[in-house]
Amino acid sequence: MPAFRFEAIDAAGKAQKGVLDADSARGARTNLRSQGLTPLVVEPAATRTRGERSQRLSLGRRLSQREQAILTRQLASLLIAGLPLDEALAVLTEQSERDYIRELMASIRAEVLGGHSLANALTQHPRDFPEIYRALVAAGEHTGKLGLVLSRLADYIEQRNALKQKIVLAFTYPAVVTIIAFGIVTFLLSYVVPQVVNVFASTKQQLPFLTVLMMALSGFVRSWWWAVLISVAVLAYLVRSILKQPGPRLAFDRWLLTAPLLGKLVRGYNTVRFASTLGILTAAGVPILRALQAAAETLSNNAMRANIDDAIVRVREGTSLSRALGNTKTFPPVLVHLIRSGEATGDVTTMLDRAADGEARELERRTMFLTSLLEPLLILAMGGVVLVIVLAVMLPIIELNNLVQ
Repeated sequence: MPAFRFEAIDAAGKAQKGVLDADSARGARTNLRSQGLTPLVVEPAATRTRGERSQRLSLGRRLSQREQAILTRQLASLLIAGLPLDEALAVLTEQSERDYIRELMASIRAEVLGGHSLANALTQHPRDFPEIYRALVAAGEHTGKLGLVLSRLADYIEQRNALKQKIVLAFTYPAVVTIIAFGIVTFLLSYVVPQVVNVFASTKQQLPFLTVLMMALSGFVRSWWWAVLISVAVLAYLVRSILKQPGPRLAFDRWLLTAPLLGKLVRGYNTVRFASTLGILTAAGVPILRALQAAAETLSNNAMRANIDDAIVRVREGTSLSRALGNTKTFPPVLVHLIRSGEATGDVTTMLDRAADGEARELERRTMFLTSLLEPLLILAMGGVVLVIVLAVMLPIIELNNLVQ
């Protein structure tokens, strides 16, 4: 039964809008009137053109990662329970609490009822369902294991969100400390130092070198702070523009993999995404070459993605997956060893899942170590800067006291 989006008012004049199922637009209006509503707008949920739909998506809120995981989990559960796809989408439409999600599900359901596959229906909503999500759904539909793929996809989204949240929370405290320290130093240089030091400058006595240097720095901050902000903004824009070019971005990503401490974090994060995605695809029965291509699209590091492209060429020529990945010398050895074990036992999927879990735990451990190392270093750096400012203020006082004595 088609879905219709409606806007109506009740007897009290209060506006209501939502989505309902009806045989036709006329039947939808009749249904609304039977509920005591006066219909204003009744239109099929999926009749918008692609441009109109994209405009609505750009104006409305997109699905959050949490909502995406919940919808994927619910749809997987309904399909595994045996419900047809259109009925499962109808259930999601009815139980959605947010209007945007309700209309989104109704639009997808209308596309499916119109003869499109679920993957094609999701293509109409690229902001809510990225390319890799649609590729996994298409693989599930092609192999007839859509429910299983969606269930594993929900696990992947939840684990990815949990890992990302842990990393963000781990770096939140150092970021807050850095911002507060920068604010304190700026306040001291722009207000406290000039007020105190100018008193000694009026005495015509020779000030210590550190005090003179601090006064010059204070004057620069007070007079040219706007130039500093503009310079930082321009520099950030230039760096961002340069990194958008393929050549510089590839060189930067290669350097990033070899950077101390940070390189292991980048390598580990991309390894988790690659192994998880490849595990989902192989479990759905996707051919290994297509699975490798789809898994490579999840990598944020272009250098690692280029290495996967080389591995795809080697696998196409007959090389085993473990040997092809080992020759790239990019991925952790434990991933290569587990894949080799999976190839020997005929269960690569399980080994990929095990490698992803192990790398996720190792990435979390390294993140905790890095943040525990950054916190005392930031405190020491802030204390050292404040100490220099205090010395710049105190040295003239000490010299003046010696002269009085």
